[in-house]
Amino acid sequence: MSEADVLIVGGGPAGVAAALELRRQSVARVVLLEREPHLGGATRHCSHSPFGMREFGRVYLGAAYGRRLEAEIARAGVELRTGHSVVRIEPDGQLHVTSPRGVETLAAKRLLIATGTRETPRAARLVSGDRPVGVVTTGALQAYVAFHGLMPFRRPLIVGSELVSLSAVLTCKSHGARPVAMIEPGPHPLAPAPLMAFPRLMGVPFHAGAELVDIKGTTRVEEATVRLADGTERIFACDGVLFTGRFTPESALLRQSAIGVDAGSSGPAIDPFGRTADPHVFAAGNLLRAVETGGWSFREGRAVGRAMAEDLARGEAGDDADALIPVTFDPPIKLAVPGLIRRGARATPAFPDFQLRFLRRARGRLALLIDGRETWSARGAWMPERRVLVPIPCAALTADAVHLRFEEAA
Repeated sequence: MSEADVLIVGGGPAGVAAALELRRQSVARVVLLEREPHLGGATRHCSHSPFGMREFGRVYLGAAYGRRLEAEIARAGVELRTGHSVVRIEPDGQLHVTSPRGVETLAAKRLLIATGTRETPRAARLVSGDRPVGVVTTGALQAYVAFHGLMPFRRPLIVGSELVSLSAVLTCKSHGARPVAMIEPGPHPLAPAPLMAFPRLMGVPFHAGAELVDIKGTTRVEEATVRLADGTERIFACDGVLFTGRFTPESALLRQSAIGVDAGSSGPAIDPFGRTADPHVFAAGNLLRAVETGGWSFREGRAVGRAMAEDLARGEAGDDADALIPVTFDPPIKLAVPGLIRRGARATPAFPDFQLRFLRRARGRLALLIDGRETWSARGAWMPERRVLVPIPCAALTADAVHLRFEEAA
């Protein structure tokens, strides 16, 4: 058994930032585990910018950003182990890990899980039809382009309208592919309105309220049937279907553990310091809620790393499960991060705000109630899958009840 002060699972922006901050706070032995041969997480797949503006004061392409992360890790004295896959989390900071050396058990005073997120593939979307070549996610597309110099299609249909969908348009257009259209099953695009001008400027028609119902093709994709908002069906001649977005946290490790995941976010519930229900285990980055930018995840990982260093300096983590208070909320709020309040915790919070997501477009009044008393409110129109921030007051850290109330306008 090998032991460290902190074990970090995941070498994306959040995991790397936490490792750097822990070393900056003089934590002696920090071990970073990454299953891929290089750091960077999903950013490595992106053959475009911008990455690194806030972290490093300059703009990087995805692969170059990953190399900068590796350089920072080496400079900070973090012990990096690539090619290591964690298969199970045990209580009190133990991990079962596989690597080319075999199976081993690693232990640490604290764990940080920062395994990121993944897109929802075709199978999970329950799209019927043939199974030809040319049906991929954005991550697969960008891996083909970045690592192999391959473009799997020339005339794809793009499904989704999140920020990553715009990244998919850029990847296609910059590598010789011309999407036939972009469709969004919901009634409104999920990316902010000004950015949705980009597909049209690139000559890609956009259809909201359009659902992909069938894919046809023998060896590769030949056409896709789409039900438009008015109920009519349209057949798009295409040689590929690109599923984008609908991210879900990569939380399989936590689902198998005693920690579990939150029903709304599909990631672990944490307190404002980044700790899960197990006080030895912290979490950060897109594992918490899908999905944020690499820069946001880096800043979040750095803040959680600082909170972990303070926690280590105070000594042994206590078993304070009875002091956990769930953060509750009204529909159509989908999730709240942090989702737990740990009464009596003593540290500088890593999360200054509750991060909310709405399930659908809603207009009304949002309010924060601490022990039944309203401490914050705002009116507005709230869009699905957009980041909504509600400040966490000091009173919330000692409260018996924290509730996010939403009153929808008539």
